[in-house]
Amino acid sequence: MTQSLQGKRALVTGGSRGIGAAIAKRLAAEGADVAITYERSADRAEAVAGEIKQQGRRALALKADSADAAAVRGAVEAAAKAFGGLDILVNNAGIFRGGPIENLTLEDIDATLAVNVRAVVVASQAAAAHMGEGGRIINIGSNLATRVPDAGMSLYSMSKSALIAWTQGLARDLGGRGITVNIVHPGSTNTDMNPVDGPGAEAQRGRMAIKRYGKAEDVAALVAFVAGPEAGSVNGAGLTIDGGANA
Repeated sequence: MTQSLQGKRALVTGGSRGIGAAIAKRLAAEGADVAITYERSADRAEAVAGEIKQQGRRALALKADSADAAAVRGAVEAAAKAFGGLDILVNNAGIFRGGPIENLTLEDIDATLAVNVRAVVVASQAAAAHMGEGGRIINIGSNLATRVPDAGMSLYSMSKSALIAWTQGLARDLGGRGITVNIVHPGSTNTDMNPVDGPGAEAQRGRMAIKRYGKAEDVAALVAFVAGPEAGSVNGAGLTIDGGANA
């Protein structure tokens, strides 16, 4: 494999499992040193870091609750200090709080906005200070940001749709410095949070043009492209990878 990210330094939030872990490992395979954040899964995070090191890259697992703005900022600073700067930030960490709106608590609302929105803003602000020409900020959204096919998704969809405007605005703010900002919208992806054999899987497949779940590695491949030199003119864009569910 041609290592398109040789010498780059990356931070992936929520990188201990699922899509985040796949992204971290793919960036390392492309030549990047990679730091990841995790909230509770220390063993999983260290395992991901170990795989990255086996590829001959530097790796760092940082405990940071994305609901804690100071912890998010601290993780960015720790990664930049360890690697001597940052070139790539992938804002992947996210939570889902769903159900009827009358059952949503203030804690549900605050937690969703803190992790899915505020943490992205805080991490982007901190990381941009360490980036130069060719920097990349990649936000992980959701195909539910632009289409809500079922009840009980309002809060989550709102939080992910906010990232679209943030991505477009930040692309303008940082474009003059040669830093691109994009958002990748995964659809149904086989992870422990949304397994291919889960209770809602059949209904999700029914909405797809290609009737199969995506793999975390599929999303990681798209992120790696957006992070690479060939995507230098891709900026302020939303890239959906959902098997045609939103087509």
